[in-house]
Amino acid sequence: MTHFPVTGLRSVAIGTPDLALSERFYTRVWGLSVAARQDGVVYLRASGADHHVLALHSSDSPAILSVTFRTGASEDLGALATRAVGHGATLLAPPSANPEPDGGTVMAIREPQGGVFRFVQGDRLHADAREERDRPLRLAHVNLNSADVDAETAFYERALGFVLTDRSKLMAFLRCNSDHHAVVLAEARANGLNHIAFLLPDWESVMRASGRLVDAGYPIAWGVGRHGPGDNVFAYFIDPVGFVVEFTAEVLQVDDSYRMRGPEEWIWPPGRTDHWGIAPPKADHVKSAQTAIVYRSPATPPVTP
Repeated sequence: MTHFPVTGLRSVAIGTPDLALSERFYTRVWGLSVAARQDGVVYLRASGADHHVLALHSSDSPAILSVTFRTGASEDLGALATRAVGHGATLLAPPSANPEPDGGTVMAIREPQGGVFRFVQGDRLHADAREERDRPLRLAHVNLNSADVDAETAFYERALGFVLTDRSKLMAFLRCNSDHHAVVLAEARANGLNHIAFLLPDWESVMRASGRLVDAGYPIAWGVGRHGPGDNVFAYFIDPVGFVVEFTAEVLQVDDSYRMRGPEEWIWPPGRTDHWGIAPPKADHVKSAQTAIVYRSPATPPVTP
């Protein structure tokens, strides 16, 4: 059985030009709640045990600031740092006490294509975790744009210990546990954020939560449908400042016996974009939103390992 030094996707930090507006959307409409506030940052939790799944920072424009993964053992942090640097990453912060409210020990890198990844171990968990219909339980995956999907896939595999689960023409699906994917890499002209996916308890919850968004004035941007790789139900929306976010459920569970399929096998019949065949083609404004948020130029100096 594969040993994964990274055991799961924990949270994403984003920058928003209207912090109050984003907080209202994600708490009153999307279904998250405030876990903590510190130094002007709003930490939002889902209904599961993770301390937070989304951190909102003030910024001049929408920005992807970091992606945080959880590791299983403290020694994995140092090993991951060494391997990541050996495969072209920059060490931003060696393993140390995490000053943010989720606590634990944290290590940070800038990966070769510009994304900031944080790795936490021993972070705080909520004791009141529970499933709630229509409310996100945790993050399901983060979809990141890449100008070189194959090179970035190799970094995840060799430096971070992920496994490539499936490869379509434009996307690579990578896992670090039994979920079919925790990270999706999408071919794009610039590296950055494509969308953030939140896991709901079941497809009924996806439908009901989507209805809540529509009632609040946020139309479905793409979906509802059932994806090919991962077999998960999906509904995409665009938040008030331009981030693409997804409700999803029923992600395929896999193990080492799963057979990866390539681009020649992941082909839809003409006019179809999902298993069910009811999701309309993705509109141009949605495609534009999925490529609009690119990584910022490095501002944090590297750390000598």
